[in-house]
Amino acid sequence: MKTKDNTIKFFINLQDYPIGAVYGTSYVFIDRAYLFLDSRASKKIEVSLRGKKKLTKKQLEKLKGEFLNELLNYTVRINIAKSNRKLREFIISQAIFSAVNSQAMAKDESEIKYENDPLGIAVPWEEKYGEKSETKKKKTKKKK
Repeated sequence: MKTKDNTIKFFINLQDYPIGAVYGTSYVFIDRAYLFLDSRASKKIEVSLRGKKKLTKKQLEKLKGEFLNELLNYTVRINIAKSNRKLREFIISQAIFSAVNSQAMAKDESEIKYENDPLGIAVPWEEKYGEKSETKKKKTKKKK
């Protein structure tokens, strides 16, 4: 770890953290620091964080710690997504199957049309409010 010219540099081992986690973490920090990623070695990345504001050595070390915490957060998220992948695919396939199956089970196309609306959601505005506004107009004319 080096600190020089408002910059802190350190290495990340790609055997411990996936590259997607490094990119995700870097994106989170682009508003606070300038980031430079350098992969001279195949299994390591050098991360350079340069503060957008002037930072002390202690603040740079704190920034590095926050970066490493966020890196761990992204790594856990990626691992959870991998372990839940089959479950998510199953849930989505069941939802799609149910939607397609319910439409296929309809006896004919008239059951799917908007006119068959038990909640009255598809009622045109004129039908729903037109008569009331006309009766209000008639009442106001009679009062004059």
